[in-house]
Amino acid sequence: MENYFNSFKLFLILISMFSCTVFVVGKECTNVPTQLSSHTLRYQLLSSKNESWREEMFSHYHLTPTDDSAWSNLFPRKILKEEEKMNWEMMYRSLKGPDGFKKGNNFLKEVSLHDVRLNSHSFHFRAQQTNLEYLLMLDVDSLVWSFRKTANLSTPGKPYGGWEDPTVELRGHFVGHYLSASAQMWASTHNDTLHEKMSVVVSALEDCQKEMGTGYLSAFPSELFDRFESIKPVWAPYYTIHKILAGLLDQYTLANNNEALRMMIWMVEYFSNRVQNVIAKYSIERHWKSLNEETGGMNDVLYNLYSITGDQKHLVLAHLFDKPCFLGLLAVQADSLSGFHANTHIPIVIGAQMRYEVTGDPLYKAIGTYFMEVVNSSHTYATGGTSVDEFWSDPKRLASSLKRENEESCTTYNMLKVSRNLFRWTKEVAYADYYERALTNGVLSIQRGTDPGVMIYMLPLGHGESKARSYHGWGTKFQSFWCCYGTGIESFSKLGDSIYFEEEGDIPGLYVIQYVASSLKWKSGGFVLNQKVEPVASWDPYLKVTFTFSAIEKAGLLSTLNLRLPSWTYSKGLKATLNTDDLPLPALGNFLSISRKWGPDDKLILQMPMGLRTEAVQDDRPEYASVQAILYGPYLLAGLTSGDWEIKRGRRNSLSDWITPVPSTYSSQLVSVSQASEGKEFVLTNSNNSLTMEKLPESGTDLSLHATFRLISKEVNSSHLSSFTDYIGKSVMLEPIDLPGMLVVHNGPDNNLGLTNAEVASEEDNKSSLFRVVEGLDLKDGTVSLESERQKGCFIFSGATLGEGTKVQLKCESASKDSNFIEAASFSFREGFGEYHPISFIAKGANRNFLMMPLLSLRDEAYSVYFNFRCCI
Repeated sequence: MENYFNSFKLFLILISMFSCTVFVVGKECTNVPTQLSSHTLRYQLLSSKNESWREEMFSHYHLTPTDDSAWSNLFPRKILKEEEKMNWEMMYRSLKGPDGFKKGNNFLKEVSLHDVRLNSHSFHFRAQQTNLEYLLMLDVDSLVWSFRKTANLSTPGKPYGGWEDPTVELRGHFVGHYLSASAQMWASTHNDTLHEKMSVVVSALEDCQKEMGTGYLSAFPSELFDRFESIKPVWAPYYTIHKILAGLLDQYTLANNNEALRMMIWMVEYFSNRVQNVIAKYSIERHWKSLNEETGGMNDVLYNLYSITGDQKHLVLAHLFDKPCFLGLLAVQADSLSGFHANTHIPIVIGAQMRYEVTGDPLYKAIGTYFMEVVNSSHTYATGGTSVDEFWSDPKRLASSLKRENEESCTTYNMLKVSRNLFRWTKEVAYADYYERALTNGVLSIQRGTDPGVMIYMLPLGHGESKARSYHGWGTKFQSFWCCYGTGIESFSKLGDSIYFEEEGDIPGLYVIQYVASSLKWKSGGFVLNQKVEPVASWDPYLKVTFTFSAIEKAGLLSTLNLRLPSWTYSKGLKATLNTDDLPLPALGNFLSISRKWGPDDKLILQMPMGLRTEAVQDDRPEYASVQAILYGPYLLAGLTSGDWEIKRGRRNSLSDWITPVPSTYSSQLVSVSQASEGKEFVLTNSNNSLTMEKLPESGTDLSLHATFRLISKEVNSSHLSSFTDYIGKSVMLEPIDLPGMLVVHNGPDNNLGLTNAEVASEEDNKSSLFRVVEGLDLKDGTVSLESERQKGCFIFSGATLGEGTKVQLKCESASKDSNFIEAASFSFREGFGEYHPISFIAKGANRNFLMMPLLSLRDEAYSVYFNFRCCI
């Protein structure tokens, strides 16, 4: 009976959290403020004549285990009757119990960014350094321009544009992100120039706050909050305030800036008074309704602040930003995410997770766990990301949502936080696996190579889409500043923060959950752990990691290393070696734990097999069962295609039958064929299966691929090539890099060159694809001419007048050797504009073959990440 009563009591609590939606038709709980409704649970409570029901339900109306006096200050005198004040105060005491909630302490501990360094040869380091360049480019006066304007201070310099423009209501949000990113980047690099710059930004903001004198600090006037509290249209003012608060908190915790903490506390006092005034003047319901506007992670940053200050007012204010109507859905385990704005609500869940950490309330652990389960099973793409047009679509209906505007980058940034917290609580490998997938494919994919300050908003997942051709496209350094720019600069500033976690105890433990080339100064273990990761390649299907130990400070100390065995690897070929001994291995999806007194002579090697696998899109409709993505270990592969997305799979199940690695030797065979005319240079290009001369392309674009060919020669050993002149005198074929299996072919003299499929070409076509490389007819150093093996004396010819779009033909040499002919038949071989990524494969399509490369390696190229698998050949 007691268990039954407790279950019923919990049900009442959950219903109370569900209050915004229980008594309404449709979804009132959104991210768009709606008018106050008389159909909420609170209205039902106040109007009910059932006194016992009222008393029981009222005591569980809101989950806010906090200090009684702090809550009493929020007593809504304008609505509640005076005799109900006791109920208002007593509900917290009954929820807390005699001892209150206990702060959780059995979690893995984050290692400090100050103690982790990325190795300079790693992809992660390159991404970090690109971001560092951008942070150093940004001008302090431009960043704080609108803050100074709002505070009526002088405004030297010029304001930035985009979402930081002085006319945009969200202005100032990026500055908050900059404070976080610069603190994280400084902790990761200790770059002195960046430290000076971020300290100047904090000082400038401090001047603004002091000038206004109320604690308020923002790039826009406080009138925006008047509109927010009146449920009038306004663009998410608390979203910006959260970014500023979080930035100041990071400046305090990572950069030891005590003034930043003081500024933050003063800001929180100002907004605490505002929220208290709304509740006292109107009702708590008015405050809940205002939360239908995007408020970022206000609850999260306030719980974090409370963990530092212990101030009960900070805890109360954190509770007030928990948005119970949304968390209530998760509390009763209702998959009702469809239609919700994803990036409005993921931060609220992160805040709920922090509520669990600071109060120990198990309900909020369950909320975070269920949320991750629902998103990961029903709303997640193969990248690890979620959302379409910024919203969640119907569960397990993602095949219909593949388009240009998939996966807002902010949502991936925030989902990483959710999974990271769950891993710290549970040590479950599945959460670390998710983190690896989403970081690798959803975060590392949003930079445009090594172009500092060029990132994307959305990550397109439709067929033949491109990062450059989404609605927003690539951003610019000083005129974008979208929300995803803010989370982007944070993501690339803290790439070292989820590689290692430590477990305190008599025998300290270290969990290695990401295989990223790096070093960790592990103070508890008393040594520096060096992690070396061999570059991954398609032709060598293993991830090889070597751990060594140096700077031993606590000789003879026993500690435990825990190495993740990811779900994507295989038992066959999996091997761990400590010095000369092979170690026994647990089942996949667990940690390999090794306890030892580690020394400088120890070497631990982990070899994990990698393989190809397909993964169906999350869609339970039978007609979409064939829509699948292809992954290689944690890497999502993208097919370089402008729209053809059908793959014809054989009857056998082995993926190796229809997708094969690109050999390492192929990279040395890539060439672009160029020609100069009147001071301009043009390059041979495949344009819709015909060959033309085009202007030099930019690296990382479709044009760079179309202008790159593989020189195929049975007579030349590419591993011994010293230069392209080694091909002179040899017969070659030209294969477009993005059309594996297709060959450049001529159709006789005076006809345009075209392409043929080598697998189905006739013998005559194959002969027409052979060209002998000879010294250039113009007799200039470094030039070559390409003579048809089938028709001697006939050469690839660019036309008498060279220009963009000029058709390339086969022309035969005249007896007089006309000068125009000589120039038009002479070319230069140069290094290919396009390139193979070390992880490259060739997949057999229904109509053509596809070059497959990791999504993270692409820039402007058209690609598909989901394919329709047709059976059978």
